[in-house]
Amino acid sequence: MVLLSLSNTVQNAIIGNDNSLTGGLVGAFALMAINYLVVRFLFRHRRLDQVFEGKPTVLVKDGRIVKHALAQELLTRAELMTVLHRQVFSGLEEVEQCVLEPGGTFAIRRKVPPLEEIQHQEVMRRLDEIGGKLELLLQRRGGA
Repeated sequence: MVLLSLSNTVQNAIIGNDNSLTGGLVGAFALMAINYLVVRFLFRHRRLDQVFEGKPTVLVKDGRIVKHALAQELLTRAELMTVLHRQVFSGLEEVEQCVLEPGGTFAIRRKVPPLEEIQHQEVMRRLDEIGGKLELLLQRRGGA
């Protein structure tokens, strides 16, 4: 919001009635100073910050959509699934928890181990099998 106001102020200074560099700089400086003071004030007053920013909303818990939370945030199931797919989740069954943060970002925690870990475990299991068979083959060969 600050950037939008800042661009509008500078634009008015450049092409509006007041086309002086000083007018644009004064307007830009005033907006940046106000933004700095508001951010500092809210940093010191966490409760007020939570009132303005809001609280995190749990949208998915243990692979199930929290319908009332989704409705409260005015999100559809399709929009939520798009977010999950963009984060390389194939479905809800892989999601332990999905939280919509006050800043608009989604924090998603995976339920099952990542695919790479599963593949690694499979490769290690197969290597162990091969090692066992090789050891058995060497024993037979050495004993014969």
